[in-house]
Amino acid sequence: MYSFLLTVHSVFRWAVVFSLTYAIIISAKGYFAKTAFTKTSNAIRHWTATIAHIQLITGILLYVKSPFVKQFFATANNTGETLFFGIIHILLMLLAIVLITIGSAKSKREKSDQAKFKIMLIWFSLAALLILLAIPWPFSPLANRPLIRF
Repeated sequence: MYSFLLTVHSVFRWAVVFSLTYAIIISAKGYFAKTAFTKTSNAIRHWTATIAHIQLITGILLYVKSPFVKQFFATANNTGETLFFGIIHILLMLLAIVLITIGSAKSKREKSDQAKFKIMLIWFSLAALLILLAIPWPFSPLANRPLIRF
């Protein structure tokens, strides 16, 4: 089950990255061009948050099964991968999902189209920054992983 979750989580991260990037681009265009917040804009907001929440669920399931996390809690001397996956990755990703959730909810409740786009742009951009910092990129000094794991 661990290897299956790892593959799903690895592949699905790209859905998160692409949907979040697309939502940021749409919100920036809408805000700066002062366009209407359409049903499509709202769907992008909604599906970006939904995709992020699905990734969160797979991540939590993976966290519970991870040998790095088990080693993190079993050892006092944590460095490198155990530290990264035991605490850094999960905390930054949880915070990013919270930012996406807040941004999505606040945007949904706003009255003006410009305010909806502005809130999406700010909150989703902050979340994207955290996500990009917390992904175990192939060049990461703490925990390097391939771009897709099968």
